[in-house]
Amino acid sequence: MDHDRYDDAYLAGILKDTKTIALVGASPKPDRPSYGVMRFLLSRGYRVIPVNPGQKGKEILGQKTVARLADIDEAIDMVDVFRASEYLDGVIDDVLALETRPKAVWSQLGVRDDRAAVKAEAEGIKVVMNRCPAIEIPRLSL
Repeated sequence: MDHDRYDDAYLAGILKDTKTIALVGASPKPDRPSYGVMRFLLSRGYRVIPVNPGQKGKEILGQKTVARLADIDEAIDMVDVFRASEYLDGVIDDVLALETRPKAVWSQLGVRDDRAAVKAEAEGIKVVMNRCPAIEIPRLSL
């Protein structure tokens, strides 16, 4: 897949099919982008599970934080990644190790690793990189 450009239908399909999102790199600090995006996603009716080992057991925006993806005890539809590009491959490995895998991995603005994307896509997981759902949802009028 060409990760320089995404079809609007591809992005909309992922966002419409998603109900539960694991947000990797969630921050409790209101000035952090992950906090604002999490707040936006919650306001749009998504279930968001914050993932951050340093915040394990604490709440971010009223949602209990888990340390790692493997600690989530419910099915997730999408993993939204707020980690630097160099960590995306490891997040993909964590996704692929899950018993029930999400349908999509979405990495935020500035986060891209084409090799990691190929690995996920080879396992049937859709990948979006260098995009923000909080920008795409309004742009696509979802």
